[in-house]
Amino acid sequence: MHEMSLAGGILRVVEDAAAREHFTRVTRLSLEAGALAGVEVRALRFALEAMTPGTVLAGAQIEIDEPAGTAWCMACSRSVAIASRTDACPHCGRWQLTPTGGTELKVRELIVQES
Repeated sequence: MHEMSLAGGILRVVEDAAAREHFTRVTRLSLEAGALAGVEVRALRFALEAMTPGTVLAGAQIEIDEPAGTAWCMACSRSVAIASRTDACPHCGRWQLTPTGGTELKVRELIVQES
């Protein structure tokens, strides 16, 4: 389950920010895990909740937004919505798609308490 290592990376990013910005606690963590990012959101949430006790994320509300995937179809020159990297273009049926959105996993926002 690579979500455990992703959760560890997110925790390191947040703890580095806490040391740099001098806050002691995160009350809300807002993440974005796009549909094409290859992340199982339920597993990521579970991993984060398992890792947070005793950290700045302890007790934080965790929000994970899941934006849809988008791609550019080189065959018909359209931007299209896709659910998977293996989808064909919904307009022309070809597989000449380049993902353009929904591929990211990122920390969008931290609501914190100062020290």
